[in-house]
Amino acid sequence: MPRPPRHPVALELERREKPPARVEPAQRRSRWRVAGSVGLWAVVVVGTLTFATSLAVPLWFQARDQRLLIVTSGSMSPVFDAGDAVVMRKVDHPSQLKVGQIVSFWPLGSERLVTHRIVDLVTLPTLEQNDETGRMEPVIDPKTDEPVESQYLITRGDANPENDPNATPYTRVRGIVLDVHPSWGWVLQWAGSAAGRAIMLVPPLLALGTLELLALRDARRRARDATSPDERYLDAFLEG
Repeated sequence: MPRPPRHPVALELERREKPPARVEPAQRRSRWRVAGSVGLWAVVVVGTLTFATSLAVPLWFQARDQRLLIVTSGSMSPVFDAGDAVVMRKVDHPSQLKVGQIVSFWPLGSERLVTHRIVDLVTLPTLEQNDETGRMEPVIDPKTDEPVESQYLITRGDANPENDPNATPYTRVRGIVLDVHPSWGWVLQWAGSAAGRAIMLVPPLLALGTLELLALRDARRRARDATSPDERYLDAFLEG
């Protein structure tokens, strides 16, 4: 009885006296692959550090009981200009205020913060707005029937030819300016904007996603290289 024909794959394997040398996976990546990985990690590191710094700098000043304010006008030029940032410390008592200091305050009738220099300190009757007439009237002490007096600031911007139109009560002073950081204001304003946050966060996230895809591709290549030539030949024959 004739023997059944042998499978061609089995015949091929029998003819080989010894298996060919095992193909080892590449030990070194190509130069473009290494450069690409370094560039992607650089994007991740720079973006992350920039975002962390934009959060850490204001918090560092707050931990020292100080605040950073962004300058939006040139009324105090040349001491500081628009785009600079000033360091401010809160005022706890009127005795801390002195002529020549630069202070941040809310002018009467306005909620817009102004930073100008004190040119004089005066004691004036405390005023409050009459709800019926809308006019500012002196506050009367019910015990003495005399006007209540408080300390007021006369202020002026260094670049302005005249004093500010109204005296400012001490209670509307936010703080004293301690230091100036040129151009910090533009950076802080940009870092706090939606566009700035997107530029700092989106590229690192895309770079991390790309690195993950490259790592998956490398893992597949290593798994393929770990397969013996006979197994690859058999898989190719069966698939074909």
